[in-house]
Amino acid sequence: MKKEQELKDIVKQRYTTIAEQGKVENASSCCGATTPSNKVYNIMMDDYSETSGYIEDADLGLGCGLPTKFAHIQKGDTVIDLGSGAGNDCFVARHETGSEGKVIGIDFTPIMIQKARSNAEKLGFNNVEFREGDIDAMPVNDAVADVIVSNCVLNLVPNKEKVISEIHRVLKPGGHFSISDIVLVGDLPDALKQDAEMYAGCVAGAIQKGDYLKLIEDRGFQNIKIQKEKTISIPDDILSKYLSQDDIQSFNKGATGIYSITVYAEKEGVRQEKPKLKLSEIQDSDCCEPTSGCC
Repeated sequence: MKKEQELKDIVKQRYTTIAEQGKVENASSCCGATTPSNKVYNIMMDDYSETSGYIEDADLGLGCGLPTKFAHIQKGDTVIDLGSGAGNDCFVARHETGSEGKVIGIDFTPIMIQKARSNAEKLGFNNVEFREGDIDAMPVNDAVADVIVSNCVLNLVPNKEKVISEIHRVLKPGGHFSISDIVLVGDLPDALKQDAEMYAGCVAGAIQKGDYLKLIEDRGFQNIKIQKEKTISIPDDILSKYLSQDDIQSFNKGATGIYSITVYAEKEGVRQEKPKLKLSEIQDSDCCEPTSGCC
């Protein structure tokens, strides 16, 4: 298995390329994995187009669910989006939390941060900010968020246990998360697990569904629920880059399943009612350094 930093560098380079290309050029991706014949396969992403708050320019087609749909975001909430990309889920969350709330997007790809900040500026959203950093070491204080969302990102992080611990740290008591991600039932062929592009394409970095849920339970989260689950089928056109025809047939007939799940869980404690903030307080609270360009 490659070292953690090497895997992070692979993902960062891949998603830098995706950001440079945009959604149209990336339409033939398997959450980032290309196909030899350039056919268009939207096998993971869900359709956001009818979602309130959706901004097409911020949608690069990289998700595997609709976590904000199940996030129970309330007016005035502080929401953090992990792996925020060009800002798609942040802007949907902003529609739910309103101008009196706050949304913080975290991404470790500089060009994604630039795109997201540009989108927020064009929209005039002064209560949405984007911070560059790793989601396994979030650049936010303890007990900041009422809600955390994420869309097809934890599978890209080598140390998923650390991310779950960070989610617990930054959530307020009684806060909760809604996360869409890719998980497995059964083992992937070695050729898929070892390929760098398949790791950056959300599949090779996925872990067993049971192990994923146990990480959440072991960290002390409560009321864990799978809100949505769908099967992900990798087209033969993609598999042919890694497997022989015989191996493809064996894989398709085997017991291994690849799934997109949207998981909900709550941090222990009682959620406190919060007073409505004035606009100046929203702008100043928990703000990062002015030189970062996010405030």
